[in-house]
Amino acid sequence: MSVQQQRQPEADRPWAIELHGIDPIGDDERHGAPTELFWVWFAANIGILGIVYGGILTAAGLNLWQSLLVAVVGSAGSFVLVGVLSVAGKWGGAPMLTLSRAPFGTRGNMGPTLISWVSLVGWETITVITAAYALLGLLGLLGLPTTPVWTLVSLVVVALLVVLFGLLGHATLVWIQQAATWIFGLLTLVVVLFLLAKTDWAKTLVAPPGPWDSGVLATLSIVIAGTGIGWANAGADYTRYLPRASSGRAIVGWTVLGATLPLVVLMMTGVFLSSRLPNLTSATNPITAIGQELPPWMAAPYLLTAVGGLIASADLSIYSSGLNLLALGVRLERYKTVLIDGVLMVVGAAYVMLVAQDFFGPFESFLQLLSDGLTAWAAVFLVDMLLRRTYDAQSLVETGPGSRYYYRAGVNWRAVVAWLLGIGVGLLFTVSPWFTGPLARGIFASSSLGYLLGFVVSALVYWLLERGREVVLEATEAEPASELPGGGRSV
Repeated sequence: MSVQQQRQPEADRPWAIELHGIDPIGDDERHGAPTELFWVWFAANIGILGIVYGGILTAAGLNLWQSLLVAVVGSAGSFVLVGVLSVAGKWGGAPMLTLSRAPFGTRGNMGPTLISWVSLVGWETITVITAAYALLGLLGLLGLPTTPVWTLVSLVVVALLVVLFGLLGHATLVWIQQAATWIFGLLTLVVVLFLLAKTDWAKTLVAPPGPWDSGVLATLSIVIAGTGIGWANAGADYTRYLPRASSGRAIVGWTVLGATLPLVVLMMTGVFLSSRLPNLTSATNPITAIGQELPPWMAAPYLLTAVGGLIASADLSIYSSGLNLLALGVRLERYKTVLIDGVLMVVGAAYVMLVAQDFFGPFESFLQLLSDGLTAWAAVFLVDMLLRRTYDAQSLVETGPGSRYYYRAGVNWRAVVAWLLGIGVGLLFTVSPWFTGPLARGIFASSSLGYLLGFVVSALVYWLLERGREVVLEATEAEPASELPGGGRSV
């Protein structure tokens, strides 16, 4: 490891508030190595709820080998996208939705950033709610009643930890994620071993294969949507401090390995557990349902593992949501935007837990609709990465006409049109309690394939529009000027 990788600047040290906002990181402050991404993404995906995805595979009729195929391809494939997009953080030294100003324009980027921010705040709220319920169960083991007061106490404790880590920032998060990987990784392994002991191996090994269209393909789209796609808008937030000389392949490799390892283990555990717990996916509180399959003395370690794993995921979300708020134009220090998001998170979680217990499902469906917008955005951003290798640091933070990314009135209409078309196509094939697209029939009625179609459409349209623009520019530069009547000239 080089001296540059070992040195940490004053602006980004563990247990001190990170001083940088969305301003690009200079070469003199770059530090770290791609290996730290393993800890970041391992801890972010170690949540016990990964077991529920395994239950979804079994409920769809998949056998053991089909489930393993979906778990590996879905997890690794979706995080390849996260890893590739993360390379842009090394190139530009800025957070993901700040880099997004390059393809969309300084004003055109407001739409994708708003959707990203709402999605991150929403998912961190859901994660905190789940962790608070797990902590409430842990308090119940100590004899404390499940009352509104103790529910609120559980929520506040979890939220304070999430906000604290997000407020301190990048270096602290990397440290926390590494510690969480070891501590909660080992505890999760113990829990998994006990759950595997409950497996009905005879039933699991002889299960017939399920359908490949409404089974494998449908669940593959669900796993992709629920794992890597949810982090695609945050990858560069954790690579922007890496030295420019860092290997792009290493960034992708450590990202994929760190996320895929816990996800595959947890999903396959869910597959095995479903042999004895077929109603896992329909349980009102899946954490409680899983815990009931463990010995009584394992209850406390299990609930502690659930709380810790969920906090390790939520702290990344609140950090990135704070950066998104800055990218929207809020002129505050980074830690203050985290506090704002923390307040919104607590208010939303308290409302769900204490007032509208039936709000959780519809709210999650609303967030799933937002994934159509995020996936279409990721497609445009990915194509833009293929067309560039560098970013203008000053233009990323300058939002006026002086920016190279101002385009026309601050909007790159080619990117925005491609993005909107992708969203439109995705919604046409989307099914949710709040909205059902007119083409969401057949296999589309039981899967999340709509967003994948939207991804393809956005990528293809943006590439064609950019290539068409390049062809026009090349032809314009190559053709000599010709005389027009009246002495004018055309170019």
